[in-house]
Amino acid sequence: MTRLAVIGAGITGVSTASSLMDRGLDVTLFDRNRYAAMQTSFANGGQLSASNAETWNRWATVFKGMRWMLTRGAPLLVNPAPSWHKYSWMAEFIAAIPQYRDNTIATARMAIAARGLLREKAARYGFDFDAEDRGILHIYTDRAEFAHAGRVTALLAEAGLTRRAVTPEEIRSLEPALSGDFHGGYYTDSDFTGDIHRYTMGLAQGIARDGTDLRFGTEIEGLTHGPDGICVTWTRGADRQSELFDAIVICAGVESRRFAAMLGDRVNVYPVKGYSITVRLDDEASQQAAPWVSLLDDQAKIVTSRLGRDRFRIAGTAEFNGTNLDIRDDRIRPLVAWCERFFPGVSTEHAIPWAGLRPMMPNMMPRVGPGRRPRVFYNTGHGHLGWTLSAATAEMVAEAVTADATLAPARPHALRMAAE
Repeated sequence: MTRLAVIGAGITGVSTASSLMDRGLDVTLFDRNRYAAMQTSFANGGQLSASNAETWNRWATVFKGMRWMLTRGAPLLVNPAPSWHKYSWMAEFIAAIPQYRDNTIATARMAIAARGLLREKAARYGFDFDAEDRGILHIYTDRAEFAHAGRVTALLAEAGLTRRAVTPEEIRSLEPALSGDFHGGYYTDSDFTGDIHRYTMGLAQGIARDGTDLRFGTEIEGLTHGPDGICVTWTRGADRQSELFDAIVICAGVESRRFAAMLGDRVNVYPVKGYSITVRLDDEASQQAAPWVSLLDDQAKIVTSRLGRDRFRIAGTAEFNGTNLDIRDDRIRPLVAWCERFFPGVSTEHAIPWAGLRPMMPNMMPRVGPGRRPRVFYNTGHGHLGWTLSAATAEMVAEAVTADATLAPARPHALRMAAE
């Protein structure tokens, strides 16, 4: 049987391992953490949001970033300290501005395709992930931002997504707990939310029962390409081993750039830090005052999800500051203040902060498919839409693997992207 190594057990890596297993391949999944989904897939905003598929490659984003550089609590923050990786990435980001329209439409199509696949796997393995099928409501207090959202809605419609404009009165009807004055909003009833950590853990346990070899707590020390396959050198405690695999798929988030270099590829992901707070709804008043409909404040770049009866997730911001996981108070306070502004009845006494590094490509499109050398594949660089896109890109990379005649699967693939 064809043996594959998958590097990284976040949502993308676990989904990729599942799609490869579905095609009859023997999969070994490596991660340096003791459990799945312990880094960027641990506490994100919780949204499965085709309605948030707009790429960031616009001049407006560049100008906002320049204006916000010296504002510590701004939605977008760039550390101006010199860094070749950072500034070369930004140059490529600007170079991709002409592809903004096409990439936004392509991203939305992937997000739509991923929905059914993600739900099917949860149903197949029988795990719960606090899913809420109440749609996603984009809210706007600014007329210009609302006008831009109308143009984005037209692009999403080209991809097949229905997102409708709503009045301030309809906003209050959709989410009565929301306080404040709004210019308008957009609502996507087909989007939904859930707990990414619970989902990834459930899927990892499911594929382990089906035969995936989970190598958690392992550090990858080297990847060597050879005529017979890929040699993976790894350590676990005092144990050090080298194993030969027929092929490899890199799904390692921000570490993908380093692993790609070992295999002769340039995968220019940059670690864009995002923050979240998980507000514990310990009292009845807070539970009643917190929203159930998922929200996206485009101006503040903040998203929310209700994770069951007693948790409220608020996430957002983008920070260009290298591989740095420090949780900064000046980045957390705006999330707390946002909650207190729009949901004054929610107690923020117990708000648990978190930070994760989104792996972003300069054109905001995931890197999916083969590398320069045979038997090397990538599924990484999903940026702020890792969970939203993961089920679709896992299918895409699995199709690329099995299209290689030297990696023929042992049994035909039973699932198709038409399962959406």
